[in-house]
Amino acid sequence: MATAAEKVVIATTGGAYERALREAWFDPFSEQTGIEVVTVAGTNAEMRAKAAAMVRSDNVSWDLYLQGDIQASSDEHAQYAQDLSGFCDEQFSNNADLTEDACTAAGVRLLSNATLLAYRQDAFDGAAPESWADMWDLDRLPGGRSFPNFDDPWRVMAAALLADGVSREELFPLDIDRALAKLDKIRPAVSLWWKSGDQSMQGFRHGEYTIGQIWLTRAKALKSEGHPIAWTHKASFLVGDRIALIKNASNQDNALRLLEYWLNSPQAQAQVCDVLSCTPPSEAAMSMMSDEARDDMPSTEEIENHVVVPDAKWINDNAALMLERWNSWIQ
Repeated sequence: MATAAEKVVIATTGGAYERALREAWFDPFSEQTGIEVVTVAGTNAEMRAKAAAMVRSDNVSWDLYLQGDIQASSDEHAQYAQDLSGFCDEQFSNNADLTEDACTAAGVRLLSNATLLAYRQDAFDGAAPESWADMWDLDRLPGGRSFPNFDDPWRVMAAALLADGVSREELFPLDIDRALAKLDKIRPAVSLWWKSGDQSMQGFRHGEYTIGQIWLTRAKALKSEGHPIAWTHKASFLVGDRIALIKNASNQDNALRLLEYWLNSPQAQAQVCDVLSCTPPSEAAMSMMSDEARDDMPSTEEIENHVVVPDAKWINDNAALMLERWNSWIQ
């Protein structure tokens, strides 16, 4: 049993997402080990910037932080995230229950989910948008629109290109000029450019938009609250979250114990993904999830014919260019 003074500090995106992690993972871990899990909240962009700044200044106050799968595969990520190869090889290399990438040098898989088109079920007299082209159809499906606006604009550009008729197979490399031209056409209808998952939820609760590009985990949380939200996997990008250990973390041993607890706890994973409609890294966890949660996941047909798997290498190689063009356009 740990002493009362022991802790681990993890940065999350807050709100409903963090509450699900707290109830299923953090609190049970603390009860078992005596290690307090301290959370700090921020946007993904803020977490990346803060983690990098802490390592550069040799003043690290966090231990773990959430990182998108795509960014976790970048060279930049390796500059301020601890290489977990040894931990993964020693603890999980022979665990047949876990997905192949559940534990990698870049971090531990938290979950897989999607960025997709979500909408108010009560907004269109029974009509339902199914594609990104539908999001641009303001005559048939009127109302405010919503998109994310942070340091990762590829998914907005990709949606615009799909709406403009680009096929899923020819989506990458992204045609940035064509994407921004298509976004020009919908820009007057965009009533919310959200910076965080919690803000996207607040915007839906307050009626700021009728159709939006948001994370499935947040759409599911809204549905669980009783809001009239639905979504379509036919307009969906496969994404995921990884948990990274910051270099020179003060509570590294406790952090590794928290990661070990997650990967060895199918029940905790199932509880989180029941709430957030995500895919856990454990096969056993999948079998423990409710039928309702599994029904919210994409079908085999949707995965084969519609869900977009982003080109992580191209996105990372062109991240600076995309962000420069995006910031110039959005301002």
